[in-house]
Amino acid sequence: MARHSALDQGELTDTALHVMLALTQPRHGYAVMQFLAERSRGLLAIGPASLYTTLGKLTSVGFIQELDGDDSRRVYRLTAQGHDVLISNIERRRRLLEMADQIMEEV
Repeated sequence: MARHSALDQGELTDTALHVMLALTQPRHGYAVMQFLAERSRGLLAIGPASLYTTLGKLTSVGFIQELDGDDSRRVYRLTAQGHDVLISNIERRRRLLEMADQIMEEV
């Protein structure tokens, strides 16, 4: 029996979610790292090994795609399926944070 990963089921790790957020606009790997560091004001840093491993996994499940280009840099973007998965994961995290807020108000 084949074993499915959480990613196959559309459950994103934090790193995958961040990378997909960066790829709402086409970007190459280094630009993804810069974008996330800038937007998080330095709180989020993804190293090259983690980034390229994540890009490979997201490509293999069809959530992002590599664009054809003349440049030596590989440029990626979110697919329609990836967009839907991203929205679903954001909404799930929002619900979890709401639950956490409610629990912490009871303390």
